[in-house]
Amino acid sequence: MADSQTNFAWATLLDIDPRQPGRLPRHERLAQALRAAIRSGRLATGAAVPPSRALAEELACSRWVVTEAYGKLLAEGYLSARVGSATRVSWSPEVTPARRRAATGPKRATIRYDLGPGLPDLGAFPRRRWSEAVHAVAGSAVRYDLGPPRPSGHPTLRRTMAEYLRRSRGAETSPEAVTVCAGITDGLFRTARALRAEGVTEVAVEDPGWPRLRDAVTSAGLRVCPVPVNDDGLRVDLLSRHPAVRAVVVGAAHQFPTGAMLSPQRRAELLRWARSVDGYVVEDDYDSEFRYDRRPIGVVQGMDPGRVFLLGSVSKTLSPALGLGWLVVPPPLIRALRAANVVAAPPPVLDQLALATFIDRGWYDTHLRAARRRFRTRRDLLVRELAARLPAGRVAGTAAGLHILLHLPDGTDAARVVADAAAAGLRLADVDAYRSGRAGPPALVLGYGNIGDAEIAPAVALLRSTLSGPG
Repeated sequence: MADSQTNFAWATLLDIDPRQPGRLPRHERLAQALRAAIRSGRLATGAAVPPSRALAEELACSRWVVTEAYGKLLAEGYLSARVGSATRVSWSPEVTPARRRAATGPKRATIRYDLGPGLPDLGAFPRRRWSEAVHAVAGSAVRYDLGPPRPSGHPTLRRTMAEYLRRSRGAETSPEAVTVCAGITDGLFRTARALRAEGVTEVAVEDPGWPRLRDAVTSAGLRVCPVPVNDDGLRVDLLSRHPAVRAVVVGAAHQFPTGAMLSPQRRAELLRWARSVDGYVVEDDYDSEFRYDRRPIGVVQGMDPGRVFLLGSVSKTLSPALGLGWLVVPPPLIRALRAANVVAAPPPVLDQLALATFIDRGWYDTHLRAARRRFRTRRDLLVRELAARLPAGRVAGTAAGLHILLHLPDGTDAARVVADAAAAGLRLADVDAYRSGRAGPPALVLGYGNIGDAEIAPAVALLRSTLSGPG
């Protein structure tokens, strides 16, 4: 067994030398040392002790000494033994209720229904196809692929991503302009560092918006300027209130959390602003593949590739566990971006090659088509349940993505609703968690990516009972 192969350095652990002369017999001294180690916690409850032969050899004593010591501790309840299994520590110190509470912390309710935003359908991850892609690249990778990874990403994935983005997102790019990164947050941090090297000091961000994007900008040493969002997307007209701003982060195809799409007029206005201040647009294309009322909207980057960075990842399409994303850089800033991020670590090479294979073989497109159908059905079911059970709520942002916005009646304490729902086993998100300033009209962000169809009705029923509860 594995336990018998492990050297536990028992002579040191037990602080004993069985050869040392003394009044007590050797087996008594060993039992005493083992007992002290257990009571002090050096031997934790459940820890395996070595087989008697192995410990006897390590302590340079006879096997009889060890078996006698073990027998004594078995009788006293310090050890337990089962046929076919290692002898293990069975004694544990008494823990008072106060210490037990301090050790375990407050008890958290089990989440039964997950309507939190930010996750795709993790149960639908294409395990078999992804395994085939990994197996294929592990067998075909040449020895140079197994060396140190290129900071900008493997050329195969960069070429594949450039072709995919041109075909599916209307991007204007080349493999040279694509940098492989660990996700959108990583890509934005790299972008912010490059902008800082170009003299940019302040960056506008959408309000409300993902806090992690704001954190990525500030961690690169830039100041964040929140700009409001309405039904047509970012209020481009308000950028003039921040004269030092020369870059803006925007979710053009599907803004989080409002779900707004940047209107054609705003797109043109945004690009005019960027040219007028010699600035840049950073386009967050995080879940644009999921559009249900029409084909996915093309990216702003395709309208002015010299002014627009494009960020994307597979976190919302496949899984955030893969840690794979991409960054399309305006050609004039490619060298600046790489110079500003000389120690940035790309994702593992074999994972990059697996994603390239997954896309090249058509499996990514197949997965996206199936996911769109599944998410459209799930969105429709959620909207119907909300209309039937919560008619006082107003739903928005349903055209795309993996979440909707549920506006609550005036005076509703959304933070209390989220807390009470969590205590009852339902995960929700308060839109105020994504606002950078004071609280606004009450609303909930409801994600439907990682919840089963059969769970939606009971989840909405639980939400209704939470809203109807005391207070």
